[in-house]
Amino acid sequence: MKIKIILCVLSFVLINKIFACTDIVAGKKATTDGSVLVSHTYGGNDTRIRIVSGQNFPEGSMAPVFYGIQEIRSNLNDYGEILGYIPQVSKTYTYFHSAYSHINEFQLSIAESTLSQRSELQVDRATGKQIMTVEQAMIFALQRCKTAREAIDLITSLMEKYGFLPSCGPESEALCIADPNEVWVLEIFATGKNWTPESGELGAIWAAQRVPDDHIAIVPNWSIIKEIDLSKPEWFKASKNYKQYAVDKNWYSETSGEKFIWQEVYSPCLREWATGRFWLFYSTYAPNAYDWPDRKLTNPYKGLDSYHQYVENISIYPFSIKPEKKISVEDIIKFQRSTFEGTIYDMCSDPDWNVVNEDGKLQKSPLCTPFPTKEMRKLLDINYRRNVSKGNYGMVCQLRSWLPNDIGGIYWVFQDNQYTSTYIPIYIGVNSIHESYKIYDPDNFNPKSARWLIDFVDNLLYLRWQDASEDMRKMRDPFQQKLFDSVKEIDIRALDLYRKKPKYAKKFLTETCTQNMKELCKLYLEIRNKLISRYTNNKQGV
Repeated sequence: MKIKIILCVLSFVLINKIFACTDIVAGKKATTDGSVLVSHTYGGNDTRIRIVSGQNFPEGSMAPVFYGIQEIRSNLNDYGEILGYIPQVSKTYTYFHSAYSHINEFQLSIAESTLSQRSELQVDRATGKQIMTVEQAMIFALQRCKTAREAIDLITSLMEKYGFLPSCGPESEALCIADPNEVWVLEIFATGKNWTPESGELGAIWAAQRVPDDHIAIVPNWSIIKEIDLSKPEWFKASKNYKQYAVDKNWYSETSGEKFIWQEVYSPCLREWATGRFWLFYSTYAPNAYDWPDRKLTNPYKGLDSYHQYVENISIYPFSIKPEKKISVEDIIKFQRSTFEGTIYDMCSDPDWNVVNEDGKLQKSPLCTPFPTKEMRKLLDINYRRNVSKGNYGMVCQLRSWLPNDIGGIYWVFQDNQYTSTYIPIYIGVNSIHESYKIYDPDNFNPKSARWLIDFVDNLLYLRWQDASEDMRKMRDPFQQKLFDSVKEIDIRALDLYRKKPKYAKKFLTETCTQNMKELCKLYLEIRNKLISRYTNNKQGV
């Protein structure tokens, strides 16, 4: 128990910085249209989306292993510092590059979520010779693999041989890896300080589990794999040291009679920022599967009453679950935009937002926002709660086996905060990405950057959040709905062109995607103009 408490304290300082990614996946029998869905929110700093075309390489070529892929303050072709090299393949595949690269030309898709790991496993560049970050391994997989199983085999072999180097603090990682037919969750833990390739020891501890086709799952910055049954290779994979490492460290005894629970052995004590998302996910999509904890807000002070709140045992949350209703891209987007409305985690529910109106009654201030800044929280004494909606950039990958890859894979991407942003569908058969999605410098505003235009609107909401956000949605939602509704027509048109000649379809898809991105930029300029005109401080009694 003392060890668990110490681990909680040591990792607390990293919570706000690292644990921000939410991954949701769905098997093809759990979705309304039969597609496999993979999603990711709050990616790394480099939110620029660009296409890296496949290439041919001469025999004996070497591929660089980079550190700093996530960072933004470099040109599009600068991926950071080179830590080493691995043998290059003769041919690589085309993929979409960003801080965490998500999809390739074969509809292979990968989402990332940082996990907690025991302090004994933590390592950084100064304390080991590991060189393989998860974002670099993702790129190698997208360049070299066509299926989820191939990607798992490649990523884990790279981690074992070259050593897993955490890049989000000293923590571990989960990858949700999917193709149009199946979804897997791969969890990777480090092996602690002072590992070297010459040691003969594996450079990572890992396990992978397949999500049943009729199930959905969430990875909210926490391990979700529990029992591992390697007698079922269709469902489980693991490193040779997955159990023995824990035995050698006295974290698990094979003679204890207790089951080996991966999640419990390698993760420290559970934190609220993970349980909140676990709870919201399962109580939303499978409300009758279990007597889930009561987190509904019944009075404005319930969220402040930590004395009567409890943290449930993580064992109540399964690896995956069959949803009571099949889900869609739109459902995942709605969940990704969640700010825990109507629950004890809703930062808008804090009583300090209440003001006295002209009738002498309390009402919520029009300035109330589910995203109070640090200074606002200090001023109003508001507890910080981890929203699902967080920002930066993210996606939903829609993978469809019944269509050619160019048309079957749709990369729904948002920039900045998904609460404010629009998800743009990028068909993976496009030849190029519009410049607005390839331009972003966080230190210099640029009206040609889609992210900056969305961020500008997001900032203007703070002038009068309650009213301004409603105005924003009235302008954004019809455009978002048009994009949802257009998919069927685009599919039909693209497929007809593809049957004549694939390059005709690629040209059509590129033009369609480009036009959508142009319209998005135009829309957010219009929203900006409306908000500043309506809510300028000249009209607010300054």
